Amino acid sequence: MQIGKYILALDQGTTSSRAILFNAYGAVVGCGQKAFRQYYPKPGYVEHDPVEILETQLFAMREAVAQAGVRAEDIAAIGIANQRETTVAWDSVTGVPVCNAIVWQCRRTAPECERLKREGLDEYIHGTTGLVVDAYFSATKMKWILGNVPAARELAVKGRLRFGTIDTWLIYSLTDGQTFVTDVSNASRTMLYDIHHLRWDDRLLREFGIPRSALPAVVESSGIVGMCQSPVLGTEIPIAGIAGDQHAALFGQCCFEPGMAKNTYGTGCFTLMNTGESPVASSSGLLTTIGWGVKGKIVYALEGSAFHAGSAIDWLRDGLKMIRAPHEADLLAESVEDSGGAVFVPAFTGLGVPYWDMYARGILIGITRGTTNAHIARAVLESIALESFDLFRCMREDSGMPIRELRVDGGVSKSGFIMQLQSDLIRCSVCRPCCVETTAMGAAMLAGLAVGVWQDMRELESLWKAQTRFSPVMEEEKAEKMIARWHRAVERCRGWETEE
Repeated sequence: MQIGKYILALDQGTTSSRAILFNAYGAVVGCGQKAFRQYYPKPGYVEHDPVEILETQLFAMREAVAQAGVRAEDIAAIGIANQRETTVAWDSVTGVPVCNAIVWQCRRTAPECERLKREGLDEYIHGTTGLVVDAYFSATKMKWILGNVPAARELAVKGRLRFGTIDTWLIYSLTDGQTFVTDVSNASRTMLYDIHHLRWDDRLLREFGIPRSALPAVVESSGIVGMCQSPVLGTEIPIAGIAGDQHAALFGQCCFEPGMAKNTYGTGCFTLMNTGESPVASSSGLLTTIGWGVKGKIVYALEGSAFHAGSAIDWLRDGLKMIRAPHEADLLAESVEDSGGAVFVPAFTGLGVPYWDMYARGILIGITRGTTNAHIARAVLESIALESFDLFRCMREDSGMPIRELRVDGGVSKSGFIMQLQSDLIRCSVCRPCCVETTAMGAAMLAGLAVGVWQDMRELESLWKAQTRFSPVMEEEKAEKMIARWHRAVERCRGWETEE
């Protein structure tokens, strides 16, 4: 371990850009954060301004370094964790985006996904990429941009169009256009990448009409890929770690052995389980994805996603004006014994695993004249644990591996109410670490490995420490009744947008 060296982790998320500076002991010594605007031009559409993402990320980086009071020369490397699937298109000559980024939550390409299914391409896509056909992923977003943004088509003809997920866009910008790459974890989320042969798939590129020249080179998750230019922080710094945010969190939770699992409770809920060096096919709608690539070794994972977790609590605050801050939802929920029969399904933009229903919409059902704000708040918090239960159940069934502990992180994991209920539902230990910044920590670990701040996985494991463990206390029969009621509510919200 090199004492006195720091790693700067960029945690570029769906609603804000963050930067966290870690020392060689894995402790946070500085942080910065800045939110950015969400654009909803049409129902189901979600967009970000790529330039604003870059600007807010630069602000966060500088704030983290200033807060820590360290010299830029003492930063050994930069690691990047990013919101996945969100797609940026820009001109390779000017570096200017041709349109807003299409966010992972956006459902505008649902009709294109239905076409792919009708034409029978879903089986090929699943077998090649490990993914299901859904508007969630990048490929149909790229095709939409080519079909609807004239400037993108013109640049594609000239060979100047560049597509990238947010990691690629940030690296390209931080290196002043010198580095055009993504890592294997982000590539595996595009619906264009062959996760078995580790290459962009020619058949899928033809199907979506995407020129190979528009796509970045794919590299390992740990390794120096370029230099962040000196105008950013005052000196050149190696960019040495890249991973999609959920993959970074799996790494940051030190889930290095097959069967180890984590759940991140952020804007959505994302459960990942390490399945080792061989991909595991799912029969229940889970995704087979690449966890990371480190030192010539590819580690695979199973993933289940629920699109709304923290965003459901945000809805209580911003939409219903029931609370002013997230912790007030816990206070409201705990002020009543149960939800009074109310069940909430946060399908604002459809349902993920195991339903994959692009047309489902949110539902609050079971309300009576006696339903209060407290009952509704409790139903919303319960929905986060219940949708995560669905992910966890599928993971156990598909992998055939016993999961004795679920490691948790993300903003919503601070809720003791939700974490206790999660343990009650999945009937195993839920463990919250001392450092819940596991996404940023994973990016830092990947970068630190590449430059020698840490030597190996064993040294990284020594950085992880448990803070709180939750064990099941609810009677199993009561948990099963709650789960059954949840599934009844889910069935009632499915396919809503297709009904006349």
